[in-house]
Amino acid sequence: MKSAKVRDILLLWVPFVATAIMLTLIQAPVGWSFLAWVSLVPFILVCRPDVKPKALAVSAYLVSLFYWLGNLYWMAYVTPIGWIAFCVYTALLWPVVALCLRWCRMKKFPLFLAAGILFVGAERLQGVFLGGFFWRFLAHSQYEHITLIQIADIFGAGGLSFLIAMVNGLVAELIIAVDEKRLLKVSNFIKTAVVCGVVVGAILYGRWRVAESAEYIEDGPMVASVQSNVPQSVKQSFQAEEQIFSELLAHSKQSAEMGAELIVWPETMVQAILEPQLLGLLDSSHSYRIFDKTLSEHARGNAFLLVGAYGGTPQLTEDFDIRLAQKYNSAFLYRIDGSKADQSYGKIHLVPFGEVLPFKNIPFLHNLLIKIGPYDFDYTLDAGAEYTVFEMGSSEGQVAQTYRFSVVICYEDAVPAVCRKFAVGKDGRKRIDWLINISNDGWFVKFKEGKVLPTTELAQHAAVCVFRAVENRIAILRSVNTGISCLIDPVGHIHNGFTAGDLPHQAMARQGCAGWFVDRVTIDRRITFFSKYGQWLDFCCALCLVLLIIAATLQRLVFREGTKR
Repeated sequence: MKSAKVRDILLLWVPFVATAIMLTLIQAPVGWSFLAWVSLVPFILVCRPDVKPKALAVSAYLVSLFYWLGNLYWMAYVTPIGWIAFCVYTALLWPVVALCLRWCRMKKFPLFLAAGILFVGAERLQGVFLGGFFWRFLAHSQYEHITLIQIADIFGAGGLSFLIAMVNGLVAELIIAVDEKRLLKVSNFIKTAVVCGVVVGAILYGRWRVAESAEYIEDGPMVASVQSNVPQSVKQSFQAEEQIFSELLAHSKQSAEMGAELIVWPETMVQAILEPQLLGLLDSSHSYRIFDKTLSEHARGNAFLLVGAYGGTPQLTEDFDIRLAQKYNSAFLYRIDGSKADQSYGKIHLVPFGEVLPFKNIPFLHNLLIKIGPYDFDYTLDAGAEYTVFEMGSSEGQVAQTYRFSVVICYEDAVPAVCRKFAVGKDGRKRIDWLINISNDGWFVKFKEGKVLPTTELAQHAAVCVFRAVENRIAILRSVNTGISCLIDPVGHIHNGFTAGDLPHQAMARQGCAGWFVDRVTIDRRITFFSKYGQWLDFCCALCLVLLIIAATLQRLVFREGTKR
């Protein structure tokens, strides 16, 4: 009897574990992307109508929990409790999808459609109560396959996830057909033809979009990315702020010497508040004023300079102490004449636990989060509200030209809605020529024996950013503490090499090192369907998933009521 129960449990666990392993291997830095096209097959096959719902749900949840805990291990470097809580919550989606697949199989719903809808719907619902967690999508595993990812300019990353899930669903459906000795039915040929037609269509579309790029893409100015290599534990000690600044400045000067017209520093690596209103209240000997003056002098006559620092609105207390009424994670632009741009950018999409502590209205819980957080005080920042567009002039060539660009900070490059609002305005026109991502991924590395040890977060962050470039047909320049700093063109190529610099040639190897590079940014004049209409496919799939849950639940309740009678 016991051996039979063990066997039954293994029959449920093994397929889920197989899917979890493949989903782990397909993502960067391992990058076995081919496995994505069959990774969901074991998951789908185990969701049989004859399996008890409770056993299926429990098995799916436990495997999912370990999958997320293992693959998001780098979150524990910031907040162990937040890491566990987030994984406990996100793991709920696997049993939901499993039960829905079981219901679809009972109703003989085509699995190639069910898989696409359910898995893309689940991706959209990841972290939905925290603003969304757009990470480890099926699509992200394919970031190097330039032809395939072009459909993102219509459907977003969810479109490629849908395509991959469709193929998985078809494979599972054909395996079931073989087992039931009905493989040669006409319906199976029709399903295969439909899925193959969609895949071929995606490939042909991708080739067309890449081929036509030459007609729409033009060269922009020379830009530079400066990369620091400072673990967060060192940065937050505030013991090395001058050394960090000096190293960034040295690399920045090298970039300017090599012809960079715009130089970009990583997120908050200038450990100062550069808000003009605050600086005006400080003595000239204050470190913030010194940093600001040095940056201004460096920009003057050399290049436009964009840096990450803190901003806010100053106020004087009753004892004439200066405090910030609002605190922002900001980006500031120094012009080539040495002046600072009138506008700055305050980060809009704040990271829960990393930049904002929830539950302020529940003091006990809020105070507990402070104790277990990365700092021993309430470090909550205020969210910015304006999608700032910066301008810079270029003296290169015969005619002076003005360029427009915007900045997304840290995880904002993983949020499709934020990037598309920067790319295209409400009037449907393109607002900017390129996008910049400044980030501090030093939060997610280990520091041992004086060396920075990278984690999988760094490569996955770069891979996710590729889809923002394709979705909006816009080049993205990344400047990231600890890496990966790179230039991504509007068709999704992560550029290896550069015009000048000292970072590793291979972009994905720029981890755990400091340096700089200069390269020419490209400008794409195309306006995409996705930029105008956003994640319409993701939302439709999420809605279908919710409606399916409701339908299955109602049917079960009606069945129970009928049984009682």
